[in-house]
Amino acid sequence: MALQKVLPRIAPRQLGQCFISGRSTQPVHQCSRLFHQSAPLKVVKPYILADIGEGITECQIISWSVKPGDKVEQFDTICEVSSDKATVEITSRFDGVIKKLYYEQDDVAVVGKALLDIDIEGDDEISTETQVTESELEVSAATGEPGKAQDTTTIQAVETIQQSQGSSATSNQPSAPPASSSDFAATPAVRHLLKQHNLSAANIVGTGKGGRISKEDVERHITGLGQDHPAPAPISSQVTATPKSEGDVSIRFSPTENQMFKAMTRSLSIPHFLYAHTVDVSSFQEVRTKLASSKVLEHLATSAGNTSTAPKVTLLPFILKALSRVFTKFPKLNSHMDASDPSTPRLTLKGSHNFGIAIDTPQGLLVPVIKNVQNHSVLSLAAEVKRISEIARAGKLRPEDFQGATFTVSNIGSVGAGCQVVSPVIVSPMVGILGMGRMSDVPVFRKDDDGIERLVKEQQVILSWSADHRIIDGATVAKAADMLAALLSRPESLGLILT
Repeated sequence: MALQKVLPRIAPRQLGQCFISGRSTQPVHQCSRLFHQSAPLKVVKPYILADIGEGITECQIISWSVKPGDKVEQFDTICEVSSDKATVEITSRFDGVIKKLYYEQDDVAVVGKALLDIDIEGDDEISTETQVTESELEVSAATGEPGKAQDTTTIQAVETIQQSQGSSATSNQPSAPPASSSDFAATPAVRHLLKQHNLSAANIVGTGKGGRISKEDVERHITGLGQDHPAPAPISSQVTATPKSEGDVSIRFSPTENQMFKAMTRSLSIPHFLYAHTVDVSSFQEVRTKLASSKVLEHLATSAGNTSTAPKVTLLPFILKALSRVFTKFPKLNSHMDASDPSTPRLTLKGSHNFGIAIDTPQGLLVPVIKNVQNHSVLSLAAEVKRISEIARAGKLRPEDFQGATFTVSNIGSVGAGCQVVSPVIVSPMVGILGMGRMSDVPVFRKDDDGIERLVKEQQVILSWSADHRIIDGATVAKAADMLAALLSRPESLGLILT
């Protein structure tokens, strides 16, 4: 009815056509002769968060690089997200203007849902086109030529309908979210401190570079609040002031912690067989001294195009290479268990030796994978351990860096000063894991060439195995452990350096 009041001469079935002096012409969207350069329609596209690798279903928003109203081009960084595998940057697939952000910083975004809305036309272009159209309509109305007044009236009526519909559609759209309170320069630790004390960054003056808010700025602000509102004096000197009680703080798991929670929960169903043994690694120190004096490590770094310092040869690359040798004789330890159907479980013996190494990082425990250890030498493994440890601590690991592990090695002894025996937890679908304690000097009795026992210093490390007892028996673990100990006690003579 509203449409017929505006255009009474237009029949309902002809509403999609232009009428000039009672004569029908092309449909409205084709009347370029009458509308000249019509204002282009806004094309607002939702930007969907795609799967960033290996079935990840959610990511935490670490930081936004854009806000509503910002113009972006293809491949511009939109935000940085962290999954339970890695931290990656999300880039724009379109040129346009950001209209709406669906998540705040630290929120968890769901894969397959919209991250933001982006207008791929842009408000400035639409505004300019609209002004041109209106000026042309005014010139047309002022000419006074036959038929032009009716044309202009009809066009204005149609535009009235379109504007009315556009206003209605605009009013039904949800308003853009207010500016995020997290749009300020500060480290995650400072943001956590602000949340803990329920403070607004707008009330704190940042003294860092570019106005960055530091931890000291927040603590200074908290101290100032305490001075502005001093506690009342006690009623009597005999009454002891009640200490201020600290409130409980509920925190959300980080993506790394969330992954560890899920993995360890699944591991509860695995019956662990634990085996620990002491290994004499005194010869390891002798080999490391020879390598340092022969400049082999510097030559390795130069040949690999690495201008940084040469890799430090620790016990870890020796153990990785020795394990690879052990697994050629005990392949079940380098396998994946498929127990999805308990009635018909299957074991897949993996052809490649891809070892996950546990690394302590500022983001938490990460386990990137060194692939095809069987093709590496001890020296190249030392370089790879150094490289992957550096990018892990810098938060630059990619999703593919976590994929394909067939066995895990945890060098927990490098963190815990008194760590000796550990009880590592198997991560499904793998069937084993090895934990390394800290090396220590131990006095032991050894027979000399004359058969006389003498007290000597021996460097030892305790290695702790965990194996899936559903498929790996204790004898297999014990034999594999003996072979590993023999290789580590004579690393140079067994060719672990250059092969």
